Amino acid sequence: MVDMKCEGCVKSVRGKLEPLEGVKAVTVDLSNQVVRVLGTAPVKAISAALEETGRSARLIGQGSLEDFGVSAAVVEFKGPEIHGVVRFAQVSMELARIEATFTGLTPGAHGWSINTYGDLTRGAASTGAIFNPQQQDTEPLGDLGAVVADETGRADFAGTKTGLRVTDLIGRALAIYATADKSVHGIAAAVIARSAGVGENYKKLCSCDGTIIWES
Repeated sequence: MVDMKCEGCVKSVRGKLEPLEGVKAVTVDLSNQVVRVLGTAPVKAISAALEETGRSARLIGQGSLEDFGVSAAVVEFKGPEIHGVVRFAQVSMELARIEATFTGLTPGAHGWSINTYGDLTRGAASTGAIFNPQQQDTEPLGDLGAVVADETGRADFAGTKTGLRVTDLIGRALAIYATADKSVHGIAAAVIARSAGVGENYKKLCSCDGTIIWES
């Protein structure tokens, strides 16, 4: 959702988005102030490019409603030490896209995973084993590897996971660990919740300051 008023705005937006690595197509709906981007470029890179045009922008969803009952999910870590947002979007029936940003981590590698239960009564310790519906002996489906935090404690991730279906994740938990090997219970966890897909939750953008009407 981008604040646009004329064809000049459309040209400016296209000029910033189309050269981005991973962008395959850009479709602009001027009347509804909506820009759709097809490709693998991280939302962070898309948002930064739009900011360079001087226009306000808000993410209104990910996923394809035509093919999936639940096409997107979100996880929010709200502190007190670790904050972050993780988004899941169904790309195909056998592939999910994952984007994440964490702050408040210690510098270095941190394992993270989708765990079986959304029970946070004892934090990450009560979320159960790593999600493993196929009972694989090697790497469970819910094992997401590791993210690396920089010297400020920030970690960003953008990638895909084969075999992951967003509809199977709702109500489970995402945990992040002190070390990359996940040898002890996670240091933080949050529940995976359903999120709106593309076009499912349209809102009006206020051109005065970029704030969504219902937010103000």
